[in-house]
Amino acid sequence: MGKSLSCGITVLRIVVGVVFLAHGAQKLFVYHIAGVTALFSHIGIPLPALSAIVVSLVEFVGGIALLLGVATRLAAVLLAIDMLVAILAVHLKNGFFMPMGYEFALTLLAANICLILSGAGCASVDGLLGKKS
Repeated sequence: MGKSLSCGITVLRIVVGVVFLAHGAQKLFVYHIAGVTALFSHIGIPLPALSAIVVSLVEFVGGIALLLGVATRLAAVLLAIDMLVAILAVHLKNGFFMPMGYEFALTLLAANICLILSGAGCASVDGLLGKKS
């Protein structure tokens, strides 16, 4: 990967990491698991209490992982699955456009697919450890 492409991937990774970290933190520290569970129950997500814990932690810890560039591909896979489920279960029926449509979740899904395919880019813990993630 060329240096400018690698650095571009790093920008994508950091921004996507910040977005997921913020959403995960919001679920954990603002809405709390009980609030996320209630929302998931209301919209028909299966096993809402377990799903609330998993989604909140995947977004929070996955966001941190992307931000640091550690286990990038694994974090991106989990976050891509998170966005795919969000699109199919919540946003698709609301059309493309925000505020309830799937455009934002689709963009995050695509960004995570890019990170799965490319890895962390430059300036990452994975890179410092010599991993090909």
